[in-house]
Amino acid sequence: MLFQKKIDRAMEKLHEDSDAGRAEREHAPGEVYEQEKPELEKGDFLAMTIAAIITILPVALLVLLGMAVIMYFTIVH
Repeated sequence: MLFQKKIDRAMEKLHEDSDAGRAEREHAPGEVYEQEKPELEKGDFLAMTIAAIITILPVALLVLLGMAVIMYFTIVH
């Protein structure tokens, strides 16, 4: 990839400046660092499910409609 070394250095710099990079530096050198997982609240899973349905369903319906129109004109005409 073009400029891969520059991209790698930029990504390392971003990581060092981030909170995760600071947390890694605070741990002992031999200690394995594990990121903390955010805890979900009571209605978070339902909200994520509804958001996924709202996002994916219209696109899927448009694709199916497009396929149906193509098949209609292919078979009937």
